[in-house]
Amino acid sequence: MDARQLRDAYLDRRSFFKATGAGLAAAGIAQGDQANPAARALTEKEKLDRIASNTWPIRDIFKTRPRPAGAGGGGNQQVSAMKQKYGEITMLDFPDFTKSTFPGVYHMDLFSGLFGDVTDDSMFTGGAPPAAATPAAPGAAAPAGGGMRVPREFDPSSDSGKKWLEKLANKMVVTGTKCQHISNNAPRDLCSTDPDRRKAGIQVAKKWLDGAAMIGTKSMRVNSGSASILASPINAPDGYPKNDSLAELLTNCIESLKELADYGGRAGAGVKVTLENHWGLTANPTNIIILIDEVHHPYCEASPDFFNWEHDYLCYHGLAMLAPYAHTNVHAKYWNRWKTCDIARCVRIMESARFTGTYALEYEDGPWDRVEGAKYLYKEVLAAL
Repeated sequence: MDARQLRDAYLDRRSFFKATGAGLAAAGIAQGDQANPAARALTEKEKLDRIASNTWPIRDIFKTRPRPAGAGGGGNQQVSAMKQKYGEITMLDFPDFTKSTFPGVYHMDLFSGLFGDVTDDSMFTGGAPPAAATPAAPGAAAPAGGGMRVPREFDPSSDSGKKWLEKLANKMVVTGTKCQHISNNAPRDLCSTDPDRRKAGIQVAKKWLDGAAMIGTKSMRVNSGSASILASPINAPDGYPKNDSLAELLTNCIESLKELADYGGRAGAGVKVTLENHWGLTANPTNIIILIDEVHHPYCEASPDFFNWEHDYLCYHGLAMLAPYAHTNVHAKYWNRWKTCDIARCVRIMESARFTGTYALEYEDGPWDRVEGAKYLYKEVLAAL
C-alpha cells in the first residue's frame, strides 16, 4: 500500500468513526452511558498500556534555572514543599519516576517547558520580552497573532539540544519507557494575521517535530495562537451577525496545519500534529473540528483534555464532540474548577468513540498535591477501563 492509499484508508476510517460517534452522541454518548459493543474486557496489562504519565502535574519538583545573583523574590512555598517531600528531578529522571510512581506504566506525556538542561543556556532561545514590547497584563487578551513576550524555550535544533535529546532517547531505551505525546507550548502564532509571525511559528513547530521524532514520539500538540478571548461577531450591513475575524484566523490556522501535518508525516517514523482544547481559537470544540476536517490529513488529529473548558456544559458534551477525532492521546484531567470531575464518565465517552490511545494523567488542582492527584487519576482511569 503506497502513501496515498494509506492516507485514503485512514481518512475513510476516520469518517466512519465520526459518523458512528455522531450516532452515539444522539443516543447519549455525552452521558457516558454507551459501552463499546465490539470491545472485550481488557487485561490488567492492556489497561496499563493505555495509561501515560504526565510531567505537567509533576512540574513543581523539576529542577529550575538558577536565579541570577542578587535577583529579588523568594521561592514558591508550594514548590519548596513538593521538592522537600518528593525530591528534585529533571526530565532525564522522569522515566524512572514514571516506573516507580505508576507501576506498570511506560508511556509518557512530556511538557515542552521542562525539556533541556536548565544549566546550559546554549540549548535555549529567548528569555525576555523585546525592548519595544509592552507585555500584556495577566489575563489580558493578546494581539490576534499571539503575545508579545519572547519566552525562554528549549531549542531542539541546537547542537546541545540534539545531544540532550539523544540522552533522553537512550534513557527511555534503558528504562523501557516511551514518549507517547509532547504537550508543546512552543509552536504558536499558527493563525496569526501577521505572515512573518505565522511563518516563524511554523518553523518552531517543524524544529520540534524533528526533535520529537528523535525520541520516538507519536504525537505533539501545537497551539493555534490568537487572543485568549476571541473577537465577538459584529452586525453586518445586512443586519445579521457575522464574524469575519474568526474565519480569517481559522483560514490561517488551516494552512499552517496542512504544512505541519505534511511535515510531521515525513519526520522520521512520523509524528502527528494535534489540537487540544487549550484556549483561544481551540477553546471551542467546533473550531477544532473545523480545523481537522479542513486539513483532512492522517497526521492531524485532536488530543482533547477532559476539563479544559470555558463552561460546565462543555465538560462532557465538548469531549463527546472531539472523541471521534482523537486517536493517540488525551488528557485525563482532574480540576477543582468544576463542581464534579467524573473521570469514569469521560473514559466511557472516549471508549464509546472507539478511542485506542493513551490517557495521560493530568492533575491540575484540587484536594491533593500534584503527585498525589496524578496517583488518584492513575487509579480512576484503571478502574474505568
